[in-house]
Amino acid sequence: MRKLLLAGLVMLLSVPATLAFAQSWPSRPIRFVISFGPGSASDAVARILAKDLTTSLGQPVVVVSKPGADGTLSGIEVQRSAPDGYTFLFGTNSALAVAPNLRKSPPYNVLTDFTPVAFVGLNTLFFTVNPALPVTTMQELVAYIRANPGKFNAATGHTYAIVATALFAKQNNLNLESIPYKSEPEAIVDLLSNRVQMMVATSTPIYGHAKEKKLRVLAGTTAERNPLWPDVPTMVEAGQPQHPFEAFFAIVGPVGLPKQIGERMNQAVTAALGKPEVREQLQKQGFLGRAMSLDDATAYIRGQNEIWKTALKDAHVEPQ
Repeated sequence: MRKLLLAGLVMLLSVPATLAFAQSWPSRPIRFVISFGPGSASDAVARILAKDLTTSLGQPVVVVSKPGADGTLSGIEVQRSAPDGYTFLFGTNSALAVAPNLRKSPPYNVLTDFTPVAFVGLNTLFFTVNPALPVTTMQELVAYIRANPGKFNAATGHTYAIVATALFAKQNNLNLESIPYKSEPEAIVDLLSNRVQMMVATSTPIYGHAKEKKLRVLAGTTAERNPLWPDVPTMVEAGQPQHPFEAFFAIVGPVGLPKQIGERMNQAVTAALGKPEVREQLQKQGFLGRAMSLDDATAYIRGQNEIWKTALKDAHVEPQ
């Protein structure tokens, strides 16, 4: 009985301390750990949000790049950090839905090792080819690959590209070689030189090259056309099946993060995404901002884990 009374007293004393800590947050710089390097969509989107949050939260929000292992290195760093509200994973579907399902022994459990904080929005991915290829549509691309078996290479700079490329090949009964890269900027160097002929890429690193006609964009992966690319058809418009999965961005903290801190970060992100100037900057990256409550963000991440698990099986991408 004495032990129970002491345990209860400790709990009662810790509640005010936790509340006081959460109320004083933040009192020093906050880190957003991203899964990809400079020049990536993650870097661009995170910096846009970080700039606004620095003002609204009153402390610097610093973007830290931790690329590698399909995004899991960034996830591991945040998983192991203190749940004090100063380290968050500014993650994509790579770290938060795909990479753990690509491992027979995942380095973490997305649903139990993190605290969802905010949903940020959706990225549009584009099927992009070197303009040396005599193709201007997805149907022509399929015909070209079939006519050149074993001679067509596709670059993949992240997990979405790995699964999307494999699913595209399976759905169209194609023989193409998928070549993995650490990040999109590295892959685009080879795409521009025609060492690889195709890539499923985010808008950020390809936009300038496409406008200069150095790359050709054939289709976008979202259900509706991206406002930044109004002339680029969706997959369905291009005669291809709609992808069942999405390229999303979300912010999570370590497990044990105080709810008050999560709620305040969620409110700050929601406010930022509601500002026309922030939404415009994101759209220039081909990104569609979308805010969610804490509960909705948690449910979305859980749902995407199941969707991606199924998509990996459908694309015959086996866990390693």
